[in-house]
Amino acid sequence: GCTELLIGIGGSATNDAGTGMLTALGWRFLDKNGEELAGVGGNLDKIEKIDDSLVPEAVRRLHVRVVCDVETPFFGPNGATRVFAPQKGADEETVEELEAGMQHFASLIGGDFASQPGTGAAGGLGGGLKVFLHAELISGAELVLDTIGFDQLLEETDLVITGEGKSDSQTLTGKTPYCVMQHARRRGIPTIGIAGRIEEKERLLEAGFADFLCINEGCELPLQELMCRNVAAENVKLCVRRIAERL
Repeated sequence: GCTELLIGIGGSATNDAGTGMLTALGWRFLDKNGEELAGVGGNLDKIEKIDDSLVPEAVRRLHVRVVCDVETPFFGPNGATRVFAPQKGADEETVEELEAGMQHFASLIGGDFASQPGTGAAGGLGGGLKVFLHAELISGAELVLDTIGFDQLLEETDLVITGEGKSDSQTLTGKTPYCVMQHARRRGIPTIGIAGRIEEKERLLEAGFADFLCINEGCELPLQELMCRNVAAENVKLCVRRIAERL
C-alpha cells in the first residue's frame, strides 16, 4: 500500500547505475542475444535492450524522492565513476571500462538526464532512480537542516563548528559541512570545519570556511587507533578546545 518513498543513497561501493536495484524491482537488462544480464557495473556496456514487463504496477505508481549528499553528474570528468570508483579500489583500466559502460547505458535510456546534479550519486543510482522511477533528487543535507530548524538555531549563534571524517574538494559538492557553512554565511556567522583528515584546505577556505582543522594534529597513533570511537571523540574535544582558546 505504500505510495511514497524517501530513499537515502550514498556509500554504496557500487558503480552499476542502479541496475542491481532495478533488477530486484522487476526490470530485466538484456544483451544483444536477448540473454538477461546481472545488474552490475561490468555489464553496463553489454546492455542492448530493457524489458519492463515484469515491473509491478505498485512500483510504477510510486512517488519517489531521493536524498543524496553530492551533486555529482552521471558520467564525465566529475561523474560517478571518475570520482568514486578509485575510492572503492578500481584501478585505471577498470575506471575506463566502467566509464564507458555508464556512457553507453546513458545513451540507451536517454542521456539528457546525465548532467543533472545527483544523478551520479551512489555509483549512478541517483540517475537510475530518476529515469526509471521518475524520482525527484533532493539534497539530503538541506532536508535535515530544514527538519531540525537549523536557520532558527542560528539566530543566537556567534560561531558554527561542523565536520566530517575526511574533508577535501568533494566537501564542496553539496555535502553537509558545505551546506551548514552556506546557511551560516548568509547570516554573517563564521564556520570552522574539523575533520580526521584534510586535503585541499585552500579550496575549502576559498569556498567560505573561516578555518578547517584536523582533529589528529600532533597525534602520532596509527590510523586504525585514530579511527577508534573513544580516541576520535577525545581528539574532537581537544580540537574544539583549541578553537575556544583562540576566540
